[in-house]
Amino acid sequence: MAPTALIAEDEPLLAQALQAALAQAWPELQIVASVGDGVSAVAQALRLQPDVLFFDIRMPGLDGLEAAAELADAWPSAAGRPFPALVFVTAYDSYAVQAFEAQAVDYLLKPVQAARLQKTVSKLQLAQAVPAQAATHLEATLAQLRSLLATTPAQASAPLKLLQASLGNSIRMVPLAEVLYFEAADKYLRVLTASHEYVLRTPLKELLPQLDAQSFWQIHRGTVVRAEAIDSVLRDEAGRLQLSLRARPEKLAVSRLYAHLFKAM
Repeated sequence: MAPTALIAEDEPLLAQALQAALAQAWPELQIVASVGDGVSAVAQALRLQPDVLFFDIRMPGLDGLEAAAELADAWPSAAGRPFPALVFVTAYDSYAVQAFEAQAVDYLLKPVQAARLQKTVSKLQLAQAVPAQAATHLEATLAQLRSLLATTPAQASAPLKLLQASLGNSIRMVPLAEVLYFEAADKYLRVLTASHEYVLRTPLKELLPQLDAQSFWQIHRGTVVRAEAIDSVLRDEAGRLQLSLRARPEKLAVSRLYAHLFKAM
């Protein structure tokens, strides 16, 4: 069976150029879809289950790393289909290149050079010839993505102690010590205490570097919870983890990417 690939690139001309270059470097490879944003990349990858993913790092909605993480979380591993080989495509960024090399993640620099693409294709073909066990490959990919997401450069800032959050038409000063969890919602951030819900206009990406990682644990792409607020962790019939909090009634889902925080489960 011919190998298949999906391209996620928000610049149509670059997507066409990559597809043309792949046709030269790997004629047997079938491009089953080419999409322009991270959300579509996840949806199409789940539907088509290609062998290889070429994900642009900077895309609207979800960037390449976030899309890969979301896809890994949703991947139907029970079916035994290995998670696709990942190749990230990026404009030259010395930090990104160092991070990819440190985690042994394959990448291509824009504009894609034929010689570099051929090296990538050779590695992918070798991996196809010696397929890894599906579960093991997925766990290795999750570990790589965790490290890449954790090493995203962030502006240095003093740890937060107080949040300026919205409540209706007013601004409330909310002590960080009262916050049980944060949840991303559209273009804002929900801030939940034991008895109130506030709105923060700061994206979760910008807030995370200002939180103590030992006190606040990220358990999902859009959810960060205070560790001390966790009452119990339950595993459902599908193997998914959910948290119960001491002072809130709702259950919080834990993605595969962060399930390692609860190794005893």
